[in-house]
Amino acid sequence: MSADPRRVLEAVWRMEGARIVAAVAKATGDVVLAEDVAQEAIVEALGSWREHGVPDNPGAWLTAVAKRRAVDAWRRRSALDERHRAMAHDLSELAADAWEPIDDDVLRLVFTACHPALSRESQVALSLRVVGGLTTVEIARMLLVPVPTVQARITRAKKTLQAAKVPFETPDPAEWPARLQTVLSVVYLIYTEGYAATSGDRWVRADLADEALRLGRMLAGLMPREADAWALLAVMELQASRFGARTDAGGQPVLLADQDRARWDRAQIARGRAALARADVVGRGRGAYALQAAIAEQHAIAPTFADTDWEQIVVLYEVLGRIAPSPVVDLNHAVAVSMSVGPGTALAMVDRLIAQGALRGSHLIPSVRGELLAQLGRAEEARAELLAAAALTGNEREAEVLRAKAAAVGG
Repeated sequence: MSADPRRVLEAVWRMEGARIVAAVAKATGDVVLAEDVAQEAIVEALGSWREHGVPDNPGAWLTAVAKRRAVDAWRRRSALDERHRAMAHDLSELAADAWEPIDDDVLRLVFTACHPALSRESQVALSLRVVGGLTTVEIARMLLVPVPTVQARITRAKKTLQAAKVPFETPDPAEWPARLQTVLSVVYLIYTEGYAATSGDRWVRADLADEALRLGRMLAGLMPREADAWALLAVMELQASRFGARTDAGGQPVLLADQDRARWDRAQIARGRAALARADVVGRGRGAYALQAAIAEQHAIAPTFADTDWEQIVVLYEVLGRIAPSPVVDLNHAVAVSMSVGPGTALAMVDRLIAQGALRGSHLIPSVRGELLAQLGRAEEARAELLAAAALTGNEREAEVLRAKAAAVGG
């Protein structure tokens, strides 16, 4: 195979990383060990594939190497017990087995990483690392925290899991509700990274979004009386219905106002609306996910961008801001206000966020502010903000869009 080993490895890890870790964790019963040896397998792959070529089944190769590394790690331990001896023997025989991903293993991985022994911050960081396969830089961008903070959270989480001897197993159904909110938030963060990548040269990472959708469907099926599970599924289905129109043939982003709505997936919209209806039936009023789904629904049912019910979206954001306040919600609220009321009112809202120090260092504030200034005819300021946003974003495609907007500003 003549493919570049590094690019193949990156692609395989994006698509199969969680399943590889889950497969090794299932065999070893140790999520931390599984994540460590999977990383060692990646390092070994770089050297081996360059010298011998990329194997026919890279995922199976990585899994087999990771399992062998796990066996080696056990053998190095001076106090190797009989249980580990037996497992090492079994794994040695199974190392060359065919790669047969089991979907439930990934969900089990999520639940294990969201163990109550960990703080919520550590649960999220570890889950994004082992389930989403995201780098610490990507996680830091998503969570709007410094990279060293993410590294510390992951390290602390691994030590805690090891100290608590947390097994790799699906918790008893009675324990699911206690972990549900973190599990849902992790799934949504993975989906969000797939919907709009925070770094790299792709606007959409469909592999991540599809995996999050699969997990979301599974969660709703496992917990049919949990309104938030259905609501999250509704958000993801409705937003994902636009994937076919979000990029052009060359992978360039196509913004909402310019999208060909004939390319939106109507069946997926129907599934999203049905999931939201189900959440309404089993819930006691709409929560944060249901409100976000309702916003996505407004976009989905609008025949054109101009026909969008922005007043309704503004109301939904106002409620969302009270239930789940965050600077990102406030910023999106401002965008909706700009469409409903006008850019002047929205700019005042954004400037209040800046005065509060919100989203400092993120490209989101200058991106939105630049758009609003352009609408107000303040061209020079708009260009400066848009170029500042382009410099801050880690996604190359998004940076291109922002620079193009800056270039297009009149004045």
